[in-house]
Amino acid sequence: MKFEILAPAGNRECAFASLNAGADAIYLGLEEFSARQSAENFNAESLKEICAYAHLLGARVYVCLNTLVKDEEADAFFSCAVGAWNAGADALLIQDIFLGKLLKESYPEMVLHLSTQGGCCNEYGALLAKDYGFSRVVLARETPLKEIKKISAIIETEAFVQGALCSCFSGQCYFSSFAGNNSGNRGRCKQPCRKRYSIDRAGFEKSAYALSLSDLSLGKKIDELIGAGVCSFKIEGRMRRKEYAAAAVKYYKALREGRGSSKELIDLKRAFNRGNYTEGLGFGQKENFLSRNVQGHIGEDVGEVTVTKRGYFCRSAFVPEKGDGFKILRGGSEVGGAAAAGTEKDGFYLTSSARLSAGDRVCVTTSKAASEAALAGKRLRPVKIGLSFIAGEKARAEAEGLIFEDGEVLEEAKSSPLTEEEIISCFEKTDTLPFAPVIAVKTQGAFLPKSKLNAFRRAFYEALKNFLTPCRDRLEARPLPDVGLKKGTGEKRACIVSGAADGGADIVIFKPCEYAHIPTQGGKEKYLYLPPFFTSEDEELIAPALAGFDGFYCEGYYGILLAKKYRKKLFAGTGFNLTNRYAVSEAQKVADYFALSKEISAREASALSAENAFTLSGGAIKVMDLVYCPFSQDCNNCDRRQQYALTDEEGRKFPLRRYVLSGACRFEVYNCALLSKNICANALYDNTLSGIEGMRETKGHSERSMQ
Repeated sequence: MKFEILAPAGNRECAFASLNAGADAIYLGLEEFSARQSAENFNAESLKEICAYAHLLGARVYVCLNTLVKDEEADAFFSCAVGAWNAGADALLIQDIFLGKLLKESYPEMVLHLSTQGGCCNEYGALLAKDYGFSRVVLARETPLKEIKKISAIIETEAFVQGALCSCFSGQCYFSSFAGNNSGNRGRCKQPCRKRYSIDRAGFEKSAYALSLSDLSLGKKIDELIGAGVCSFKIEGRMRRKEYAAAAVKYYKALREGRGSSKELIDLKRAFNRGNYTEGLGFGQKENFLSRNVQGHIGEDVGEVTVTKRGYFCRSAFVPEKGDGFKILRGGSEVGGAAAAGTEKDGFYLTSSARLSAGDRVCVTTSKAASEAALAGKRLRPVKIGLSFIAGEKARAEAEGLIFEDGEVLEEAKSSPLTEEEIISCFEKTDTLPFAPVIAVKTQGAFLPKSKLNAFRRAFYEALKNFLTPCRDRLEARPLPDVGLKKGTGEKRACIVSGAADGGADIVIFKPCEYAHIPTQGGKEKYLYLPPFFTSEDEELIAPALAGFDGFYCEGYYGILLAKKYRKKLFAGTGFNLTNRYAVSEAQKVADYFALSKEISAREASALSAENAFTLSGGAIKVMDLVYCPFSQDCNNCDRRQQYALTDEEGRKFPLRRYVLSGACRFEVYNCALLSKNICANALYDNTLSGIEGMRETKGHSERSMQ
């Protein structure tokens, strides 16, 4: 089996741990424009260091510049991209496909990958990415196998196989932004989806982690992914510890080599395991998809509690060590933590501040042995070295095509000439370089002080490192093109509706609850709303109804080519995340109308106002797109309401809307407050939730900028 194992590197330690474990490539972020701003990340110097180290091992380094870029940051973004490329990055991950297009046109040498934040889930998105100069797409986590095959036939694909799952379709989550001014699209997500909520439906009224998904693990599906054409297997986890990164790499490396993976999977579970793993949406929403009872790491189940006269006992084959940690679960919910308090032949005793009961499950969450196993070993590059130290000649070293000589002729030894053993012993020291030298020596009567021998060795290895990792031609930063936006004078009103009421809007965007039953539309300029996740089955479902619409209002980049195919107008929705003039300029070329990002301030929106540009100015604010059922697909007992209320622990109610495209139900989460109506040119109103009770208005487009 052949596939790239791509590992996370949130910091320098994790980078080395992933590479030493056998990763073929690592991905990391810089101090700016990284979707994981809370990670330690890298600066120019540390990036250059890790690129050189990785390249010596034959591994690659991908740099994430995958956040939305505001207008005033464009110069810094391009400068950052040039700096990362010059430091040795093998590819740059970009979220904004329009900025990526401009970056590729400005620097054709660069290799660009479209981030999962770009939402590529169908062939139209793949074709657009390829046309814009991207060489790879990171698939949306929800992409089914059928679509993966089509995409992989168009462009190189990278798929997440391990780690945390976002509740929302990537690139379309605004929950953290509106809940606390911490934009996930800007790398500052505070994960409100991991908090407790109740839902006003029978059986779901109790507060739980209603939107928290289990960790993904697709080790059992690698053959199917390879068969679908996926070339890179991506491990999520730039915010996790080095033990996790290394354990995950070793698990997938064992699978690739066809070895039994049970031990590696155990070590991985002990490093981090939320919800006992799920196979995700690509293979259907199945058991363990939601982790409603436990939000965090549950480790590996090793036995159950027995209450004895001596205390709490766990009958288990697991032998704890000092420092190991445990989590106790009862009925799937967390009771508390525990520590080992002595071992016996068939198990061990536990101490816990919580009152434990017979039958409670004991899970290892911190294992010293597993951590040591994950971090054991150092990956080295075998290097054959030929050394010559002959009196009357220059000291000479040859390796990998490099010939390195000292500037001085070696003196003849008067008493103690250099020996083969001394030379080998010296050159076996490679300092921090990952070399495994295989040394052959020729020496005859030469004298060289030990200090000079060591200096020659250091100079040789430095020359070898530079020879094996040559600097690419340096790119020079160029000024960005002067983009003049076409200014508009229109004052049209566009309205998103799920029913018949449109409030007299000039443009009506119809958002069905059941896409299988789309009524024929008449009058005015009318568009069919298309969500960010869209498959070939969805296309087949809506195709018969398209004659009744002038065009599409689409939340994903795929809409550009879909509209062309059906010769329809395109209204690029807020999901296009237009935050800078370069993206807006491109949107003007490909869309008849477009909406600016819902996260930017009124001041920033004013600077981007252009012909046919719309601003979300009133009504509901959608903050999440869920491609799954939060009720665990309990279809037999479902009341099939169109709207529910998701209530947090502070009593705030977030509307939860159900709709059906093809296949299973999908859901949308809306902000707890309506957007107050603002008078502006080309206003977009979202009346999807008209009639919802308990909603209040909030100011639209405050002067605070998206963080």
